[in-house]
Amino acid sequence: MSVHVLRREQIVWGDLETVFAFFESPRNLEEITPPWLRFEVVATTDESMRRGTEIEYRLRWQRVPMGWRSRIAEYESPSAFADEMISGPYRRWYHRHLFRQVEGGIELVDVVEYELPFGALGRWMHARLVRAQLESIFDYRRDAVAARFPAPRTTQSEASP
Repeated sequence: MSVHVLRREQIVWGDLETVFAFFESPRNLEEITPPWLRFEVVATTDESMRRGTEIEYRLRWQRVPMGWRSRIAEYESPSAFADEMISGPYRRWYHRHLFRQVEGGIELVDVVEYELPFGALGRWMHARLVRAQLESIFDYRRDAVAARFPAPRTTQSEASP
């Protein structure tokens, strides 16, 4: 049984409440998920996250349709929440989302702890395929979030002394 960790950090422009509000809406997950996953929120018990909110998704991985259900296990507005897989393709999936005001914007930190099923086969699949695909998904997410919260443009006169 191998626990893997994926950690991503980025800084986006905006205020803490606005950025957090975007992430606490389950329907916004579709906007920051790569189109090749065909990710769709099927149902949610709440339109805005809180501890105990359950979310059901559908997606396609390697052309295979999959269902995924998660529950918000931690929630502290506007600084953090965590979703935990109830059912889905992983043996375990726990994703912490952390938000913090810093100089230059809002620091977003994602920490995902996950385990694959199938023992040695799962470890082989992680090394050959799963880790790279997760990196790709989070690369897309980083870019989509940066596009959603772009830094304001400066004019030539503002940039000159």
